[in-house]
Amino acid sequence: MRVRLRGINTVHKRLADGTVKIFRYHRATGQRLAGEPSSAEFIASYGDAEKLLRDQRVGGSLNALIRDYTLSIEFQQNLARSTQSEYRRMLTAAESQFGDMPIAALDDPRVRKDFLDWREKVARSSGKREADHRLSTISAMLTWAVDRGQILANHLRGFKRLYHADRSEIIWLPEHIAAFMKVASVEMQRALIIGLHTGQREGDLLRLPWSSYDGRWIKLRQGKAKRGGAAGPLVEIPCTAALRRMLDDMERKSSLIMTTKTGQSFKKRYFIRLWDEAMKAARIQRVQFPGMDAPVELHFHDLRGTSVTLLSEAGCTAQQVAAITGHSLKTVHRILERYLARTRGLAEEAIFNFENSSRTKFANQLQTRGSLEPNENQK
Repeated sequence: MRVRLRGINTVHKRLADGTVKIFRYHRATGQRLAGEPSSAEFIASYGDAEKLLRDQRVGGSLNALIRDYTLSIEFQQNLARSTQSEYRRMLTAAESQFGDMPIAALDDPRVRKDFLDWREKVARSSGKREADHRLSTISAMLTWAVDRGQILANHLRGFKRLYHADRSEIIWLPEHIAAFMKVASVEMQRALIIGLHTGQREGDLLRLPWSSYDGRWIKLRQGKAKRGGAAGPLVEIPCTAALRRMLDDMERKSSLIMTTKTGQSFKKRYFIRLWDEAMKAARIQRVQFPGMDAPVELHFHDLRGTSVTLLSEAGCTAQQVAAITGHSLKTVHRILERYLARTRGLAEEAIFNFENSSRTKFANQLQTRGSLEPNENQK
């Protein structure tokens, strides 16, 4: 007996050899149906797709959960914009793999293995850190869903990470800073100096207004410290004499301290591109540290380690340094013991290199202008 099944999408595709092949899909779920129409294999495949559709209508799918999560107040108001953007990227990757998974399946403890198997594939193709980030984002969403009563448990809670790295003692040493200052633009040199003397994260410094600087202190609320939508604690950073000299001599083109050549605020991607270009020109993208088996990448974030020594020289206690940079007290003591002797005088040296570079570039500009102006014999 011939059975008439509804909701089937038939697609004709021409293959490379010129032949035409027919594919059939379950329209509502998008699942490809196996076998020929009326065959036992085809009917079984159709039945599986219908069951999936019923499950989705009863409890929804992971796609629906992701949509609910990204539209929630917890997501849109409690997370920084950069975090929202990164979470969306991670969840979009998860959708392509698990989007049609029924929400009810998330209550089965065996779903943990499915996610861990997927993470292993991602780790092989995109690296351990990326794989861990994707799983961590899904876990954050599942915790939110548990709190909302949409699922019973987060079976990803407490998963062991594949990526392990302790960068707490990776810092910019004098030779790294000297190499950078020789080749970087004035805007990137200023960025290094401000990062070096404040110990703050790149994102916070790109948003730092002139109103945060009173001539002696820089006061800001760290974006990373926000919890539950509330602003992070006020951090007060004493300015070194060298930093004050640079800030006081700067032309205030904008309400923000760090700007492009034209006085515009930096877009994150543009800043990263300029920074990476300077790092490449200085040949310090990867550096070797004593006691480490292989060279490591040097990041803007690693300036915080050097800031520990500069803030200590500026008179801050270890507890004050830890509060400013975000390091643990143990790490602060370890950095001071290992690197303080090597970084003494670095504050003044960095500013000296900056001022010397600025004078040289200004002199070159004047020389260029002079060569373009007609001399007395040419008038």
